[in-house]
Amino acid sequence: MDALILSCGTGGGHNAAGAAVTDEFIRRGHNAIMLNPYTLHSEELARRIDHAYISTAQKAPKIFSAAYNAGQVYRQLPFRSPVYFANRSMTSIMEEYLSRNHFDIILMPHLFPAEIITAMKHKGIDIPKTIFIATDYACIPFTEETECDAYVIPSAGLAEEYTDQGIPRGKLHPLGIPVHRRFLRKETRGEARARLGLASDKKYILIAGGSMGGGRIRKVIQLLMEESAGRSDIELIVICGSNRRLYSDLTEKPLSNMTVLSFTADMDGYMRAADLFVTKPGGLSSTEAAASRIPVIHVAEIPGCETFNARYFSSHGMSRLCSTSRSGLQAVFETLDNPRACEAMIQNQQKMIPGDAAARICTLAENMAVQHENENIAVAEIVRPVVAP
Repeated sequence: MDALILSCGTGGGHNAAGAAVTDEFIRRGHNAIMLNPYTLHSEELARRIDHAYISTAQKAPKIFSAAYNAGQVYRQLPFRSPVYFANRSMTSIMEEYLSRNHFDIILMPHLFPAEIITAMKHKGIDIPKTIFIATDYACIPFTEETECDAYVIPSAGLAEEYTDQGIPRGKLHPLGIPVHRRFLRKETRGEARARLGLASDKKYILIAGGSMGGGRIRKVIQLLMEESAGRSDIELIVICGSNRRLYSDLTEKPLSNMTVLSFTADMDGYMRAADLFVTKPGGLSSTEAAASRIPVIHVAEIPGCETFNARYFSSHGMSRLCSTSRSGLQAVFETLDNPRACEAMIQNQQKMIPGDAAARICTLAENMAVQHENENIAVAEIVRPVVAP
């Protein structure tokens, strides 16, 4: 089978989900390509789109929140969104690409490619079966104006959100958010610490603001540095992601109780090694943490889909949500020092988050591709001309 995964770099979660699915396809012996569709127009366009999103999330989260809220209002109007019309301009470019490359299935862990594919359908362009993969615990604005053959959602409990927006229940598949299989490795905390060169007798708090290092994570780090300064048993590990300024500021005057990294290819290892994960509630990063079975404290959410992510996790006992204040962040130390609370959180994660979502999605894709092929064969049989004996 030949699979095309269309994603964008507006936040690392979409690409991480796409990479997880791509890896699973390849592991099963299929051909799989992950592509940012805007690179078919130009690398510069793809870069500008990604940069605009990331810069807004890092530097102006209030603007980001206002845009999300505007989307919530706009989706009530009886016509298509500007997002659809902006992506419609990509249809001829994508049509030309698909005419030169054969695919049995297209998967999209991002709204923008789904809008492109939908516009292609409206123009009568023949395309393979399509699957949209949600990467947040909410039906984000304008998902309902896309026309995919299947929608993978994080949980059956969220189905009503999608049907309320007009997406047919028969198209919904509650298979979970896909994470890379390295997050499922059977490595103990002690083994992970030994491999990463971490002490066996410390309590490690892992802190990250998603791949972008966005939101108010800087204030969170500062307060946790101050509050943990008097405890020799605690060390902080900060992952800055693409926020170069944050990394530069934190490494300018190194502290003895804090390790600072920019990007790491071993995020799963640090999750297994740490005692607690403090993060903004991105859908993918939260799911990776739950799949790794580490207690989670959600902070500094960017209002919008992250609000819904935090609400979903905390309401199911998989995380604790606290305010970005000195008093609010006491929840970090209360949880760290409460093994029973940590264990309850992990048990709820095991109950609610399927670690094998990528495998489930690939199985769905395989079945859909076979069904599509059988349908094409049936149609060919019906229209086959009768040859006289």
